[in-house]
Amino acid sequence: MAETELASDAGLRSAQANSFGAAAFTYERARPTYPDEVVDWLLPAGTPKVADVGAGTGKLTRLIAARDAEVTAVDPSAGMLERLRQALPGVVALQGSAEQLPIHDNSVDAVLVGQAWHWVDVPRASAEVARVLKPGGRLGLVWNHRDDRVDWVRELTEITSRGVDHNDMDPSNPPFGDEFGQIEYFVSEWRAPMTPAGLQELIASRSYFIVASDPERAEMTAAIEHLLEHHPQLAGRDRFELPYLTYASRAHVA
Repeated sequence: MAETELASDAGLRSAQANSFGAAAFTYERARPTYPDEVVDWLLPAGTPKVADVGAGTGKLTRLIAARDAEVTAVDPSAGMLERLRQALPGVVALQGSAEQLPIHDNSVDAVLVGQAWHWVDVPRASAEVARVLKPGGRLGLVWNHRDDRVDWVRELTEITSRGVDHNDMDPSNPPFGDEFGQIEYFVSEWRAPMTPAGLQELIASRSYFIVASDPERAEMTAAIEHLLEHHPQLAGRDRFELPYLTYASRAHVA
């Protein structure tokens, strides 16, 4: 690949990674939560101090706080953190990145990263997470992934793949740095209640949609409308379910 192409690719990836603050309201309203069984697996009862890195508007933070853990939320986007602070005024919310955490050494029992590890520099982020974890502490990663085994969901993915998405990390087998030991895996199948408008808003919260040009967004929106109006599993329905696979993995500091 030519140097100019690499620079362009890196620039687009950076734009996507930093695009969410401008769509914080849409992100908060449209994105799904995580299944309780997944959070329980990532965060066993009695885990006292947790950092939610790449916390966004607090989708995962809420579930951590509900388990009586002392949680610190970290995100690079001021816009996302503003939404999080409005929703969770009792949570410490700090601007920072996985590669440069505003957290003291050996101070948390677990670090969770929801829907964000694919944006990080894995070696740097792993070393930084290991720094803030207490001895034996745990790094947990989780992604909600639309279940493309379902026909209409696969068509939706084909439509949205017209935009450029740099999430090429396999959520079922994400990389951990050498600081961590044996990796464990967990998968949960579930369905999120959805409406046609909600589906459009969900796609509008994705980075590839946010950074697309106006014609590209219009084309994607029209294609999704056509899918909603003509696919036999969706046509004429004002409510339906969007199937998900939630992939989680965890490992302790070696």
